[in-house]
Amino acid sequence: MNDSSWGAPPQAGYWGPSEQGPAQGAAPAGPAYDAHSAQQTRPMPIVPDVPAHGGDQDDDRGAARLSGPLFRDDTPSAGSLGTPSQKPQEPMPSPVPQPAPAPQKKSAGRDLGAAIGVGVGLGAVIVASLFVVKAVFVGVIAVAVVVGLWELTSRLEERKGIKAPLVPLAVGGAAMVVSGYVRGAEGAWVAMALTALAVLVWRMTEPPEGYLKDVTAGVFAAFYVPFLATFVAMMLTADDGPRRVLTFLLLTVVSDTGAYAIGWRFGKHKLAPRISPGKTREGLFGAVTFAMVGGALCMQYLIEDGTWWQGLILGFAVAATATLGDLGESMIKRDLGIKDMGTLLPGHGGIMDRLDSLLPTAPVVWLLLVLFVGSG
Repeated sequence: MNDSSWGAPPQAGYWGPSEQGPAQGAAPAGPAYDAHSAQQTRPMPIVPDVPAHGGDQDDDRGAARLSGPLFRDDTPSAGSLGTPSQKPQEPMPSPVPQPAPAPQKKSAGRDLGAAIGVGVGLGAVIVASLFVVKAVFVGVIAVAVVVGLWELTSRLEERKGIKAPLVPLAVGGAAMVVSGYVRGAEGAWVAMALTALAVLVWRMTEPPEGYLKDVTAGVFAAFYVPFLATFVAMMLTADDGPRRVLTFLLLTVVSDTGAYAIGWRFGKHKLAPRISPGKTREGLFGAVTFAMVGGALCMQYLIEDGTWWQGLILGFAVAATATLGDLGESMIKRDLGIKDMGTLLPGHGGIMDRLDSLLPTAPVVWLLLVLFVGSG
């Protein structure tokens, strides 16, 4: 409808409120006249106080606005021109206020039942292999390393298109663990160098595109997983090696448990929100406290010639490195855009999701134990 038609003179046959009704025999107004014709012939009433509607309303609403009352306090009439007025619509009942939702309890975020069951099962396998035959435990470490390398290289290829060669990494990683157990630190370094060389040569069998990023990722994976795990095998070579490894495992688990329990219950201040939003400063305090108490007990009762104050230092170091290791893998997973490295362990994720705290903690525990009680 154009603005020029609003002030147009009435057409023939139009009867307004100031004129008489239609002649006898004439068809009554109403359905014979559609809304569009009524809009074009009826003078536009001026109602300055009526607010304008938005531009995305339909045409029917515009027609109803033209045929509405001249004043706001008039009784509204429905329909177009000539239609008898109807009863005003009853006001809609006010909505019944809904009760406020009940506050939700904190959720742990994982299946705790599955996580506890898997953790107990893994602990039983580790302890049994650790105190029965040392070589069996070395095999457990090698298997964990190979699976961890498979998870890491698979995620790198899926998310970033980086093809770190798995075959030389798996063979070199297992050899690295065995060399560390048999030949100590010297054997571990030699195996690490040979593994890196094997990665460089193996990748030469494929096109040169992406060579640099593939071999860089391969060398990183060789250092991150098998080389750091080699220090666990080196702990085992001491006379009280099983108890040293048990101390290392217990303190790492106690640190993680303290961080989880205190952080979940009391955590309010984020530790590193850009890396891991779930970690809090209160959780870090819980990790340090639990690990220091556990370290004092372990050094006093498990390690020969160990003292409780050495355990306090050991526990503090374990809490620090375990937290940094967890944050380090969180950085990797955040860069890859994933939550877990795998799905092999229900309630835990993958093998790498359990090794994240253990790997950087192993060399620190090995070094401190050597300083405190020697390497024998």
